[in-house]
Order: sequence, then structure tokens, then C-alpha cells
Amino acid sequence: MPQNQHDGITINTHSEYISGRSNPLKKRFFFAYHIAIQNKGNCPAKLLSRYWHITDAEGNIEEVRGPGVVGRQPRLEQGESFEYTSFCPLKTEFGVMYGKFHMVRDNGQKFDAIIKPFKLAVPFSVN
Repeated sequence: MPQNQHDGITINTHSEYISGRSNPLKKRFFFAYHIAIQNKGNCPAKLLSRYWHITDAEGNIEEVRGPGVVGRQPRLEQGESFEYTSFCPLKTEFGVMYGKFHMVRDNGQKFDAIIKPFKLAVPFSVN
């Protein structure tokens, strides 16, 4: 579970292959990714928007930008956390995601909380 911390914001990631929603014969591999965001800083912070960079095993890149996450823009007090699960379809058995959350503190300070790369992989497809 990769862990990232930026400006007091810690982000944990975990992904899993969803075989029941995948169809390898049609090159459709479906993954869930779980994100946990915790504010270890001294000031509340609100997640304004997200950016994801997704690369599959063939080098195809998809970029995703948008407000908030899963329809929300959570505001985290010191010590609070927010967790969510979302999904990512790929045309290959393996891929990598990384990104950032654009955040703002109550004092107006804006910053990006960086999400380090994590893999999306069908079990036993990659050594």
C-alpha cells in the first residue's frame, strides 16, 4: 500500500482486480482502487479537484481531471480522514496510476497532494 505525504496530507492507495466485471476475451480488465486521505497537518484542508494519469501495458495514456472525488469535495479537520473507492477499466492486464489532489487550507493556501504511482494488475499477470 503506497503511502504519500505532502503538506500534512497522507494518502494511502490500494487496488484490486474485479474479475466479475472483467472480460479478458474482449480486452476489458476492471479494477477498483481504494484511497484513504488523512490530514496530519495543523490546519483543515479541503479537496478541490483531482488529476489521474493512467497508463496501460501497451503505453496508452488516459488523463482524468475533475472536481472532487466520487462527487464530493471533503474538508478534513486536523486528524480526520476520508476514504473512497472508485474504478478503472483497462484494455490490458496491467497498468499504473498516479496523480494529485488539488487542496486548499482554510487560510487560502493552495497545494497539491501528490499520489505516487501504484499498479493495477490481474493477479499472477506480472512477476
